[in-house]
Amino acid sequence: MSVAIQNLTSSAAEEQEWALRCDMAAVFRVAARLGWNEQIGNHNSLMLPGEGPPRFLINPRGYLFQELRASDLIVCDLDGRVLQGSGELRKVAFHIHARIHVQNPGAACVIHVHPRWLTALSLLRDTELALSHHNNLLLNDRIVYDHEGDEPVHQNTEGDRIAALMADKTVMVMRGHGVTVVGPRVEDAFDECYFAERTAMVQLTALQTGQPLHRLPDGLRRKHHGPWGDKVDARLHLDAWRRILDREEPAYKE
Repeated sequence: MSVAIQNLTSSAAEEQEWALRCDMAAVFRVAARLGWNEQIGNHNSLMLPGEGPPRFLINPRGYLFQELRASDLIVCDLDGRVLQGSGELRKVAFHIHARIHVQNPGAACVIHVHPRWLTALSLLRDTELALSHHNNLLLNDRIVYDHEGDEPVHQNTEGDRIAALMADKTVMVMRGHGVTVVGPRVEDAFDECYFAERTAMVQLTALQTGQPLHRLPDGLRRKHHGPWGDKVDARLHLDAWRRILDREEPAYKE
């Protein structure tokens, strides 16, 4: 059991944090299966509930997504200090995640990954997600495109720029980089990232035909800016993946 859990005095708080750790570990394992992660470089974080100074869970530097367990996640403060757990907080992860958490308290979960299709979209000079797929009707008002992010995120000023650009949006396609998705719960950020990646996949596949895309009417947009899971089965989706992991990779819960 992790140091973070051992140090808790409230059994209810202990159970809550462990449940969140297991959800996060599941997201890492599923992201690995889906090919979202870049080597050992990507990172997902979650603000922990409770009183006292803000703290967040994140994966330590040097782990592949597919090997992470609930107990491997480290606890850090918003200044980048590792408070609990064994491992190092990657500097790029700190400059992205901590600054988003600071500027947007509603972004409890931050997923930063390099999935194939959204990353390919980020490499194109002008292309954005067209209003062509039914998923776009819910997604497109929630996406922001970072057209200025040519430099790596190596300092807080760049992290602050990213956080300010994200504002009230939940998906950021980062030029030449990848994607960052935020949500108030683990399942919101995970499921929205999944939808966005699938939508990018079908659009880029359709464009390979050389034919123009059909555009859906603007009036069909869902114009939903609240939690993603309020409109889709985000919790059920993550639970379904967890049932598969329980059978095939149960160590994620250790």
